[in-house]
Amino acid sequence: MTEAGAVPPKKRGAEHALRRLELTVTRRLDGLLHGAHQGLLPGPGSEAGDSRVYVPGEDDVRRMDWAVTARTTVPHVRDLIADRELETWALADLSASMDFGTADTDKRDLVVAAIGAIGFLSSRMGDRFGALVLHEEFIHRLPARTGRPALYGLLHALMDAPRGGPRQDAPDLAEGIDVLAATRRRRGMRLVVSDFLDARPSLDPDAERPWERPLRRLAARHEVLAVEVIDPRELELPDVGQIAFTDPESGKVRDVHLSPKVRQAYAEAAALQREGTRVALRRAGVAHLVLRTDRDWVFDVAQFVLRRRRMAHLAHRRGA
Repeated sequence: MTEAGAVPPKKRGAEHALRRLELTVTRRLDGLLHGAHQGLLPGPGSEAGDSRVYVPGEDDVRRMDWAVTARTTVPHVRDLIADRELETWALADLSASMDFGTADTDKRDLVVAAIGAIGFLSSRMGDRFGALVLHEEFIHRLPARTGRPALYGLLHALMDAPRGGPRQDAPDLAEGIDVLAATRRRRGMRLVVSDFLDARPSLDPDAERPWERPLRRLAARHEVLAVEVIDPRELELPDVGQIAFTDPESGKVRDVHLSPKVRQAYAEAAALQREGTRVALRRAGVAHLVLRTDRDWVFDVAQFVLRRRRMAHLAHRRGA
């Protein structure tokens, strides 16, 4: 029993974790978004800007400025100025495969951390932030709102979601992306945080993934960041002999002897799977950030943002 008006210990723990997350983000990522109003990534908005010379491999041909190109006989693209108020939506994959972690944290906590980091950075500029959550057999919708209290409520909902068991009828990532595309038509930033593991993984790096076409359609209208969350044990197995594996999505259990041959074959298959994810995300035309449970995720986010902005700055200088 707790006294009337007292905060339950579980809620106090979640509140403390969120305050620690906000402090980490504001201390270590402070300064990355100073200057002109932009989202986390330098990307398109809705107002036309200046034209500049087209850079093959870096610029989107859909932004080609045909009038200037015809006048100068040199391909030009038109930069777009970001809206003064953006609306960011995140798709959080909290399926059973995310309840796994063998290092500093588990993948589910890293999903919340990634969404929290981008949410805190966005909310400081007054942007609206909402989320869709893949959890058990539902796709839950957390409406977009402005302000720190609303973001705290969204993150609380993600942290409080119970860990799901095996579900045969659970919606997959492709369904979640389709719902995300239909949620709001206004242009903005879209964040997809998942391990991008398929029920029937393909080891052909060039094969199309089930979520690839929906993601490509989403990227045709919005600025999209795909955050791939992985654990080191998904890349290589330890030398521990006999072990029982449980598939979190199906609940099936299988005993395997981890011989050197099995471990090598697993590592090779995992590398092919990851390469296929990287190639598919690149074909879809989205930004790709990898976060690992055994690495400093704040450092990786900061390096990613700085690298993207440096590339945008160099492209602008070449086109000036």
